[in-house]
Amino acid sequence: MEACSRNLSPTCGDMTTILSIDGGGVRGIIPATILQFLEEKLQELDGPDVRLADYFDVIAGTSTGGLVTGMLTAPNAENRPLFAAKDITHFYLEHCPSIFPAKKGFLGWLRSLYAFIRGPKYFGDYLHSLVHKMVGNIRLHQLLTNVVIPTYDIHLEQPVIFSTFEAQQNILKDAYLSDICIATSAAPTYLPAYYFKTKDSLGNTREFNLIDGGVAANNPTLLAINEVAKESLKPDQQWVCPSKAKDHSKFLVLSIGTGYKTTRYRAIDAAKWGLLSWLSKNGRTPILDTFMQSSSDMVDIHASVIFQAHNSEQNYLRIQENGLTGDASSVDISTKDNLENLVKIGNNLLDKFVSRVNLETGEFEEVMKEGTNKNALIRFAKKLSEEKKSRLSSSTPSGDMATNHVHNF
Repeated sequence: MEACSRNLSPTCGDMTTILSIDGGGVRGIIPATILQFLEEKLQELDGPDVRLADYFDVIAGTSTGGLVTGMLTAPNAENRPLFAAKDITHFYLEHCPSIFPAKKGFLGWLRSLYAFIRGPKYFGDYLHSLVHKMVGNIRLHQLLTNVVIPTYDIHLEQPVIFSTFEAQQNILKDAYLSDICIATSAAPTYLPAYYFKTKDSLGNTREFNLIDGGVAANNPTLLAINEVAKESLKPDQQWVCPSKAKDHSKFLVLSIGTGYKTTRYRAIDAAKWGLLSWLSKNGRTPILDTFMQSSSDMVDIHASVIFQAHNSEQNYLRIQENGLTGDASSVDISTKDNLENLVKIGNNLLDKFVSRVNLETGEFEEVMKEGTNKNALIRFAKKLSEEKKSRLSSSTPSGDMATNHVHNF
């Protein structure tokens, strides 16, 4: 496949294309199944070797979504994506039981409870070792398309957004992908906070004290849009046309959630809860569930308003499972049965009708006239393919394009 400059590619076509993946622990299997279907449709259109990173100008991911983002965009020895979308589900099935090991029996439960009170539920050693082994020598600027991955710095008390846009201009933000993936996945109470530092050629250093990006932006869709808009404001930018960055009808956005639980609490009961109850109730962590779920939904509502206001609601596709129960709603139950059930949930989600927030009622409703999520993804794949072909046809062989990064358009 011919390669042209990533930095100039959005100006070659009509749309800025964005993929966004929520956080959610083991529930990352759900977006993995959605992405596998989309990549298969793109391969039917453009050949078996194409990958998602060939089509999206920006891929954003939080927590487990940040890990998926890294897997989709990290280069292998041939400078192609390290993972195909179909590989990601197998990755979760193979490694989640070791990332989130189950404590067996009553004694195991007591040890787990003691560890939960004294420190994080899991040590994180396996995850850290695995991620370092996979992408340990790859820095942010080397990724195959632009990425946006949020974290939260508990020392600075502010979000830290890692993006290839910044990495190109600030070497202290050009961190190793492995450090970024571990940091964005460091969910409080589940995995330990993560420290690392970067260094530039002059000896300047920057320290990072990070936890899960989900506490800031569990749904990173708007972060991705904002990064494109910020890039358009730079006087020397060569990547995106400013007029397109301001016109949301020129965005094509796929946002995939990891599902949310249907466990409901009553205020009359929660009014009696103290710190321990908010941290652990019936095997759940209500305070984290509430923050992350509400954060994701608020971003979806905001994005829906933007796109509907521009009469371009079909350019924004949000796919989310809204009925998880039992073990499937957990972020860390990694039994074989639960992981395989999550695969089924992802596949079943493809056959559900497209849903969108009703701006008058605030409720999420099925939009049956748009068909199923599978139908919508097939349409989305066609748009992505057309955009890619449009850019290829408008590319010039004269070599006068920007040269910072290669993107496979």
